[in-house]
Amino acid sequence: MKKVKLILPVLVATCLLQSCGNNQPKEDIAAKPEVTTGNLADAITPLKPVIITDTVEFDTDDPAIWLHPTDKAQSLIIGTDKETGGGIYAFDLNGKIVKKLTGLQRPNNIDIAYGLSLNSKPTDIAVFTERKANKIRIVSLPDLAFIDNGGIEIFKGEKGEGFNEGMGIALYTSPDKKIYAIVGRKNGPADGYLWQYELDGKAGTVTANVVRKFGKYSAKKEIEAIAVDNENGFVYYSDEQSGIRKYYADPAKGNEELAFFGTTGFTDDHEGISIYKTGDSTGYILVSNQQDNSFMVYPREGSGNIHQHNLITKIQMSTIESDGSDVTNISLNNQFPNGLFVAMSNGKVFHYYDWRDLEKRILKK
Repeated sequence: MKKVKLILPVLVATCLLQSCGNNQPKEDIAAKPEVTTGNLADAITPLKPVIITDTVEFDTDDPAIWLHPTDKAQSLIIGTDKETGGGIYAFDLNGKIVKKLTGLQRPNNIDIAYGLSLNSKPTDIAVFTERKANKIRIVSLPDLAFIDNGGIEIFKGEKGEGFNEGMGIALYTSPDKKIYAIVGRKNGPADGYLWQYELDGKAGTVTANVVRKFGKYSAKKEIEAIAVDNENGFVYYSDEQSGIRKYYADPAKGNEELAFFGTTGFTDDHEGISIYKTGDSTGYILVSNQQDNSFMVYPREGSGNIHQHNLITKIQMSTIESDGSDVTNISLNNQFPNGLFVAMSNGKVFHYYDWRDLEKRILKK
């Protein structure tokens, strides 16, 4: 979770070391730019966004990208405004607010899935945690209409302080098209910190059933950032001030921790996670190094072993203390031909980046 105080990025020389979704429709393989030799300026100069969005009322936290089914230029960024009285906002690709839902009880993180069967009609959805209401909320897309009959109570029966305050969330779509919400919270036990819910819309409103409780927790701070790799079937989450943990997303595959990486190199908090796909199983995992105003980049396919994720590089960003991010490799328009990376920044805004600019930094490592 970001600090409230606004700070400016500090430009420091950094040694870049190389070791020796979002839930959305299957993405096209994006073309890679020519590899060139990097220099120190790339390491210390923050990458500039193409667009900075309109401001929200209180405090941006987490974005998700919704891809329009027929006209990708009409795709939306759905982001949360994290405060009591806050809400969720829909931004167009120019960063302009086109719709919002406000008056909510501290909405936190958000994710998107496609084609939930709602009264037998395939419906795109956004699901977010409403922290102070102890609920998850579901809206249809792109209209932002509630379809959850007032919300779904989460972490029922939990008694510890913060144990039922939902924070992080990610949606997993299984090969048989079931949609699950994997939910984190402000505080919880050392094991079984995450609860996974199967979503059901057959009756015309969405309900949810708990299918498993899993995931280790260091108790150093909290777990807010969660991301699912639908194609590979993995879920990643940031155990703040500790590292990134990896599990199977399919509850039938068990609760074994598959990897624990990113345990060094972070200034303070591990935060937002997003996954850029360059192929069926290849690409990059990007994790916010929050107080350093940078993103750490790891190989999606692993470093020789699919469950070993060694650092590729670090990218200095213009975002300030970024909590959340999302990325797509789908060509959206002329500004984002190889996809868009969106990240929250202090100042009540989200930043849009041309993926080509990030990939140049990655390939210049």
